[in-house]
Amino acid sequence: MRSRLPFLACLLLSACAVGPDFRAPAPTDDPGYVAGPQPQSTVAAEMPGNLPHGRPQTFANGADVPAQWWALFRSPALDATIRAALDGSPTLAQAQAKLREAQENLAARTGATRWPTVDAKLNTTRQQVNFQSLGITAIPSPGPFTLYGATVQVSYVLDLFGGQRRELEGLQAAVDYQRYEFEAARLALAANVVTAAIREAGLRAQLADTVAIAEAQQRELGIAEERLRSGGIARVDVQRQRSELAQTQALIPGLAQQIESTRHQLAVYTGQTPAAAQLPEFRLEDLQLPETLPVSLPSTLARRRPDIRAAEALLHQASANIGVATANLYPQITLSASGGWQSTTARNLFDSFNVWSLAAGLVQPVFHGGELLARKRASEAAYEQSLAAYRQAILLGLQNVADALRALEADAATLRARADNARQARATLDIVSQQYRLGGVSQLTLLDAERQSRQASLDLSQATASRLADSAALLQALGGGWWEEEEAQASAGNPSTPALQ
Repeated sequence: MRSRLPFLACLLLSACAVGPDFRAPAPTDDPGYVAGPQPQSTVAAEMPGNLPHGRPQTFANGADVPAQWWALFRSPALDATIRAALDGSPTLAQAQAKLREAQENLAARTGATRWPTVDAKLNTTRQQVNFQSLGITAIPSPGPFTLYGATVQVSYVLDLFGGQRRELEGLQAAVDYQRYEFEAARLALAANVVTAAIREAGLRAQLADTVAIAEAQQRELGIAEERLRSGGIARVDVQRQRSELAQTQALIPGLAQQIESTRHQLAVYTGQTPAAAQLPEFRLEDLQLPETLPVSLPSTLARRRPDIRAAEALLHQASANIGVATANLYPQITLSASGGWQSTTARNLFDSFNVWSLAAGLVQPVFHGGELLARKRASEAAYEQSLAAYRQAILLGLQNVADALRALEADAATLRARADNARQARATLDIVSQQYRLGGVSQLTLLDAERQSRQASLDLSQATASRLADSAALLQALGGGWWEEEEAQASAGNPSTPALQ
């Protein structure tokens, strides 16, 4: 019998954890993101002045997004602004602190469950013992005395059914969740900076074209007023041109205010105050259109997007919580021991090791009014909720990529039409200008052609900004390339700590 005790003890200590073993749901088997054939490229647009924003974009299906995906826009000013944001953003500082908190909570609970608890205790007690009250009359009761004690207590809870292991598994999943939340915050911050920079560049182009249109309308109005004084046109025509000029001039303050608001937002992204922020000015000609856009496979999207990985971590935590609730239905065994010294004089306290105890306790839940079973069912319902949230995150991710792909196709077609209109308007302006120099048309006709050319240029600027912004949206929808840094750290032997720059 004694020979079997060590075997039984090892068997108990190596018992399997109750509850489900987590398995990540299978990825989607869709061959592409959109219905029908996956787009391979977009149409080209012949831009005035051979600007590069009209070149076709190629979709590299199956390729991965680079870690610093914003470098595809080839803008040193944009790179510097994103680096400043990653270094100084309070949002990232919050996410990083939450990650450290989760890591420390895991470390604390790991130490509390995997190792015995050892406590040292010193105490002094002044007491009186009455032997007569205990039925002892042969020995006289001593007077009050002081009892000094020093003890060391050791206790350990045997994790027979894996409740503590499941708890640690859930805490590790909570760490993973915060790490993916940190990566999602980094991705969102970089995307927000890119979007704000493109917005500022587009607004600056719109403001310049709107000011030019207003100036042309102002000159047209001056000519119309002269013709009115000479009786060449009706007053209503002059009034109509004044109204058009007023409408155009009313747009200028709003565009200027939007530019300033965008720069204020960029200042906040970089952790600076709007008053003291040092930011470059962004213009469309300084931002290059990514001509090749990597598009990872749908089957890998769940491993690429940090928000989906965060949803998976919550699902893992919910699975572990089922194991914790299940283990609470089974017995718990606690081992404890204590030993120490007691003496009536402090100087002789450690002369003799005279107090010790060994104990083992078993607690088996018998009746809790259905509480434990209800908690287990609640944890199972929470798992189902997390599973549905995970599936929803995947669907939204697939939708984001599909929307961005279709948007880029539409952007390219819109840009082609806008570019063609701008070229035609510019050609018309050249013809009218030549006719004006030869005396064939009036100055009013020339100014009207100039205004139409400026309007076409404004429309083209808006289409260019939309194409740049949707390119950034696709790279963000694919999850960026944060996971490349994680894999590099894993290969270097540090898989659990993200890049906290």
